[in-house]
Amino acid sequence: MADLPPDAPINRWKTLDKDLGRIGRLELGTQYVARPLVAPGVALAFVVVVAIAAAVFTGGSPDRLLVIAAAVFGAYMALNIGANDVANNMGPAVGANALTMGGALLIAAVFETAGALIAGGDVVSTVSGGIVAPEALGDGQAFVWAMMSALLASALWLNLATWIGAPVSTTHSIVGGVMGAGIVAAGLAAVNWPMMGRIAASWVISPVLGGIVAAMLLALIKPRVIYAEDKIAAARVWVPVLVGLMAGAFSAYLALKGLSRIVKISLEGAMLLGLVVGLIGWALAVPLIRRQSEGLDNRKKSLKKLFGLPLVVSAALLSFAHGANDVANAVGPLAAIVHALGDGTVSGPVTIPLWVMMIGAAGISFGLLLFGPRLIRLVGSEITKLNPMRAFCVALSAAITVIVASGLGLPVSSTHIAVGAVFGVGFYREWYMERRARRMGQLRGSLLPPEERVRRKLVRRSHVLTVAAAWVVTVPATALLAAGLFLALRAMAL
Repeated sequence: MADLPPDAPINRWKTLDKDLGRIGRLELGTQYVARPLVAPGVALAFVVVVAIAAAVFTGGSPDRLLVIAAAVFGAYMALNIGANDVANNMGPAVGANALTMGGALLIAAVFETAGALIAGGDVVSTVSGGIVAPEALGDGQAFVWAMMSALLASALWLNLATWIGAPVSTTHSIVGGVMGAGIVAAGLAAVNWPMMGRIAASWVISPVLGGIVAAMLLALIKPRVIYAEDKIAAARVWVPVLVGLMAGAFSAYLALKGLSRIVKISLEGAMLLGLVVGLIGWALAVPLIRRQSEGLDNRKKSLKKLFGLPLVVSAALLSFAHGANDVANAVGPLAAIVHALGDGTVSGPVTIPLWVMMIGAAGISFGLLLFGPRLIRLVGSEITKLNPMRAFCVALSAAITVIVASGLGLPVSSTHIAVGAVFGVGFYREWYMERRARRMGQLRGSLLPPEERVRRKLVRRSHVLTVAAAWVVTVPATALLAAGLFLALRAMAL
């Protein structure tokens, strides 16, 4: 390249381009650093809006500040429920690639909100009066401090559990909080210990039952569909049966757990409803699956397409039922506080006002959208590898287990059931592959060495220990935290 003549113009734009490039990189770096602060900022804005709304709805009440503080605690609790608990519904569908993360968040937000507003529990008897006898607390002031302590303690514990990546039961969190505050306020005799015993039993019953049901469903699907010689023909027979089972199970599940506000229904009535809806679902699925399976190749990948839509529907139904059932964990103590301050009594049924229910519904959705992806990924892909067939077994297990447990009178936790079902599917896969490897090794005259079999484990053991420990610690941790908060709040009030 020839040298430029001495009188050639100097390209000053090159220097400007370099400076703009540096500024652009600085802006990108600033955005990267600030990105983690966006979600907490939006959450804080939501809490501020809730405080303003509570101030508007309480009007000139003399206890206005207490209600505003309780509403802030309730909003914080709802955010943490959305961040932690909803992962159990959407994790399997995302892990199986039946839904994108964005699609899962949208569906969950819509159906959680719909479940909370349409079928949210009208009376929160267990939270406000079933764990600790309200009359044992003496005056209404002690009851209010106990409920506020329980609400804040359970929210803080859920926040910590989400941060360390442990899906825990929000029901157990609030129960532990109410128990701890109640013991400090009124002594050990005020606690309903038989109920606490049933809740402790659910630590074992829920995951074991969920895991067994999920493993049984996968054991049904594997030989009859996945490893069938003609997979498409087998799917045309069995997928409609499973869709009908899903429709019936979720109908009974919603009737038992989510529709109590609209209509009261017995277990027998829920089972009859499930049978009718299940038969209708099967009849509709037969032509649909036949049409959907036309032209598909006889391979496992084709089966994933046939299970995709039922899996998405089951995840949406689980979210609806969760919103209807677990919104009380966020707003139950808040509703009890509003009731106690408004009526001056701590006994009797506690009705949830619409504005309180709106706080719970909106908070769960915001928490899910802002903080939910981390635990959704953990449940969906970091415990064991899921595909649409395995994820369908997890979702269906959640509904069936609740129905079976209700019929047997056993206490269960939907969180523990869903996570236990994921573990159940994973451990069944390990057992199945181990048996298959041994059979193939016997045919070939050689077995896999022990170290190779260990390397092929399909469930991450570290998550088993983390999740189990978090489950066991939840009630005592929230109880101790609530007890300390109760003492602090009462001391501040004196």
